[in-house]
Amino acid sequence: MNIQPHFDGAGPFIDGMAVVNIGKKSGYIDRTGKIVINLQFDDAGSFTDGMAPVQIGEKWGFIDKTGKIAINPQFDEVNAFTEGMSAVSVDKKWGFIDKTGKIVINPQFDGVGVFSEGMATLLLGGKVGFINTTGKIVVNPQFDKANAFKLGVAGVIVDSKLGYIDKNGIYVWNPMN
Repeated sequence: MNIQPHFDGAGPFIDGMAVVNIGKKSGYIDRTGKIVINLQFDDAGSFTDGMAPVQIGEKWGFIDKTGKIAINPQFDEVNAFTEGMSAVSVDKKWGFIDKTGKIVINPQFDGVGVFSEGMATLLLGGKVGFINTTGKIVVNPQFDKANAFKLGVAGVIVDSKLGYIDKNGIYVWNPMN
């Protein structure tokens, strides 16, 4: 189906809806092009796990698929929900909330990635490590860069050399050029 262009911007269809923009406001359309959530947000992201990030004023929160505010805008930045949690920034520190908006990992890190296989990257003191879903640091920050875990391993870079570690931080493939 073709949707006639009358939006200033549009994102991809995810879970049957796409973010659209007209001027400085964002909302959502369905696959027929019908506006299903009014263009009322200052910015918006795609739905994942039934929730979408929205910005109202300077703060970010989340809506459900009906457009109802599910988590009040109170965060400086947010990421999409993965594995039931979203990374959130408060006063330039990152932590995680659950789908009720409860902080489950206090904002304490300089940066974080998304959860994959129960682990997320963390940035602390310029180095990258990994935390589990309780916020426990399970692999100390020691890498220059790191990818998310896939099939039980994560790619890590130290001194421009690529290696792979397991979830205990043990190399399964030592760093090399």
